[in-house]
Amino acid sequence: MKYVIASDIHGSAFYCRKLLEAYDREGADRLLLLGDILYHGPRNDLPKEYAPKEVIAMLNARKEELLCVRGNCDTEVDQMVLEFPVLAEYCLLEIDGQILYATHGHKQNPENPPMLKKGDILLNGHTHIPACEVFLTESGAKCIYMNPGSVSIPKENSAHSYMVFENGQFEWKNLEGEVYQTWKIDLHC
Repeated sequence: MKYVIASDIHGSAFYCRKLLEAYDREGADRLLLLGDILYHGPRNDLPKEYAPKEVIAMLNARKEELLCVRGNCDTEVDQMVLEFPVLAEYCLLEIDGQILYATHGHKQNPENPPMLKKGDILLNGHTHIPACEVFLTESGAKCIYMNPGSVSIPKENSAHSYMVFENGQFEWKNLEGEVYQTWKIDLHC
């Protein structure tokens, strides 16, 4: 199964459209959104083509293909207009014996991880900065932290980006589909 993983659309119709074009180009089975779908938040400037109603229409048209977790800017009001679940605090995926724990990152992150076992992968958005690094839990379990960056408001000079996960491999790509990092899962980390 092939996943496109993205975060932090923040109501940008322009970047949502680019993300969906990338998703179609990838031929993925599912799009996993790591939160902050409609609202830009008080700390961010308005993203290009800020039009939450257009984002709603684009994503609702793909509702059967979406998995989503709640971001710190997502609310019950958003759930009233979105036709797919957006209020789950986390999503657990088991793929070929590998556990991927997806959450936005404002509550559970490498500094405050959920209960993970050795080799588990923590997927976060929230920071708007792509990341791939190993971290240790309080119990000493070596886990992997990954972040696709932000679709619409990237930070620290990173690209407008997303990740692809297929056959035990992650690829970070800009919205034009150019790979800038690849990481193969090592189940023995």
